[in-house]
Amino acid sequence: MLQLENLNYASNATVVFQRCSVIFTDLLLVYAVKECCLCRKFFGVDSKRQPPEQSLLKDAGFVVAVLLLGNFGLFLVDHIHFQYNGFLFGVLMLSVARILQGQLNQVLMRLFPFRRGLCHAYWAPNFWALYNFADKLAALAGTKLQFLDSSVLSKSSMTAGLVQEYSHTVLPSVTPAVTFACTVLSILPSLIHLWIQPSNERTFLRCLVSCAFGSFIFGWHVHEKAILLIIIPLSLLAVGSRADAKVFLLLAFIGHYSLFPLIFTQAETMIKVFMFLFYAMFANASLSTLHKMNPRWCGMPLLNVWELIYIMGIFPLDIYCSLGHRALGLMERLPFVPLMLTSVYCAVGICYAWLRFYKISLSNTTVKIHDE
Repeated sequence: MLQLENLNYASNATVVFQRCSVIFTDLLLVYAVKECCLCRKFFGVDSKRQPPEQSLLKDAGFVVAVLLLGNFGLFLVDHIHFQYNGFLFGVLMLSVARILQGQLNQVLMRLFPFRRGLCHAYWAPNFWALYNFADKLAALAGTKLQFLDSSVLSKSSMTAGLVQEYSHTVLPSVTPAVTFACTVLSILPSLIHLWIQPSNERTFLRCLVSCAFGSFIFGWHVHEKAILLIIIPLSLLAVGSRADAKVFLLLAFIGHYSLFPLIFTQAETMIKVFMFLFYAMFANASLSTLHKMNPRWCGMPLLNVWELIYIMGIFPLDIYCSLGHRALGLMERLPFVPLMLTSVYCAVGICYAWLRFYKISLSNTTVKIHDE
């Protein structure tokens, strides 16, 4: 039944590619071994007392380098059997070297940046952006109504654009434990649903997207580019389901627009706007055609009227943030306002998309291609 016609196939170009690519990726292992060799205290060697005339076999660094780089098993499976284990072991040994060099705390701080604050300098458009904004409004209202001293506004510097820990002024301050609990609770229903009804691959993919949503919306010190962890796998679901396509189209506009502040110079403005519109329009046209949606006056049949109004709000928002705020002379006194407005506006749409996607995932109400 199955006929394979490439058995015993051989190509010099393929062999050269395999050999060169394995050698190239092994450079990471070489660098990791070099770092390991610097951990002389771990080997019980004091470099200050080590006599310079001793033989290489008495040099712990030389021995460990030969044992790692000349490992027979690794040479066998990578350079004869053609695999890429050396690269992966390079990552492992580099991590070990950092720990042996006493940099465990730095590694943990990079993996778990709790001291960098709840939000990044530009707030990722998630629940905590809305929380910060509500705290800011409450502080302003409190000072206007004389419930709070005006000095609290200067202390509430979460809009200073710096990466560090802050305390909220009116609302309770959020700790890493709180964000962890919220993240777990947000993804738990999807995990339970997948465990109870492991029906097909689509259910697994929906669970994956739900976990990405939960981590983005409730995670600690989330970066704005993490929205791509949602949009990219959601692309697969959008092609096969009309309901998923609606959520994807929302994020194709609002999720990608939230990345605009990353490219802030005037030279790239036209490029990012053109690419943004081209991708969003293609997503709208292709998915509408694929799911046989009747065109509306606006040409976006996958979205309802309120969603369309919200999407169209991107354009006046971008005009104000790009031109209006500076034209009004507010850039010196309130430099963070354009970023805050962008973050808060996008956070509303992303949280709405998350709730809508959760409803779809837990109810299993999907419309497949060619289904009406």
